Amino acid sequence: MSRKSGLSERGKRVMKTEVIQLLEGRDDVTLTTYILDASPEMVGDQPRPAVIVCPGGAYLSCSDREGEPVALAFARMGYHAFVLRYSVALKPGENGFETDLKSIEPDPAKMHPQPMRDIAKAFAYINAHAKEWHVDVNRIGICGFSAGAHNCAMYSTHWAKLVIQEYINDSNVVLRPAACILGYPLTDYVYMKENASKDPRNFAFFDGSNTQFLGKNWDSEEKLLDASPARLVDENVPPTFIWTTSGDKLVPNQHSTLYALALAEGNIPYELHVFQDGDHGLATADRASAQALSQVNADAAKWIPLCSDWLVKYFAMDLPELTPWESMVANGIGF
Repeated sequence: MSRKSGLSERGKRVMKTEVIQLLEGRDDVTLTTYILDASPEMVGDQPRPAVIVCPGGAYLSCSDREGEPVALAFARMGYHAFVLRYSVALKPGENGFETDLKSIEPDPAKMHPQPMRDIAKAFAYINAHAKEWHVDVNRIGICGFSAGAHNCAMYSTHWAKLVIQEYINDSNVVLRPAACILGYPLTDYVYMKENASKDPRNFAFFDGSNTQFLGKNWDSEEKLLDASPARLVDENVPPTFIWTTSGDKLVPNQHSTLYALALAEGNIPYELHVFQDGDHGLATADRASAQALSQVNADAAKWIPLCSDWLVKYFAMDLPELTPWESMVANGIGF
């Protein structure tokens, strides 16, 4: 594993950023860190919760728009953040909408279940560096968008299964996500096949994406069910926050409601927000991630403060009632 650090040589009061190569012999699967400074003016050395962000990109690429802008939003909430660029079909910089996907042979090393195993690898790496980075390993959440949200939902429903446990093979690593945040997720491949077949353009795109993710016979019932977290919810799934828009034409909001229904039936705590307007791929839904004004949506951007309030239920930091200065003033010290 290789590490490239963005830490200031002058030393201290800065965010620690690194790009870490997670898999030996592969430079496409990386973990980028956004480690908050352990300043004594804030929480000092107290371990902070963290969020691993999985960008979308149809398992063809990982979107920049759904990476760093999202990580910085979680850093603003007081959490360490990580952007995971997991296994996808294309090389960095290649565009899935401009590539003839039929000309690309599916790579078994990048297909299911490797993307969710990459999340497990990120958990293991963070666990190994938790003391150095002041990370609370029992409060690491995952957040994904579109295909990245599917990957997070898959990890939520598989982290306790052998496909993940045997891959990491270390009982000391905390692999359970403390919370899961899903933005416009794809959660049911059976429903996806039925819905996409109504639109030839969408079906052609999903056919190319699914071939790269599941293989050439991706539409077999067995494979569709195996890749449908909405049909795999059990007691090991963490509390989940879901948001989407009813205007999403690529991944309909039914994927979110189907997953929410499965969570409700499994008695898993969840929160669901369906905003009326906005198409697919809004990311932060503000100018921090927008490529055009069509991706700025004031209503949908509310997912961030709503998520921040929800995360407090699970990630609240221990803070004293008063600052040291306020305590001194209250006790008449120094006057």
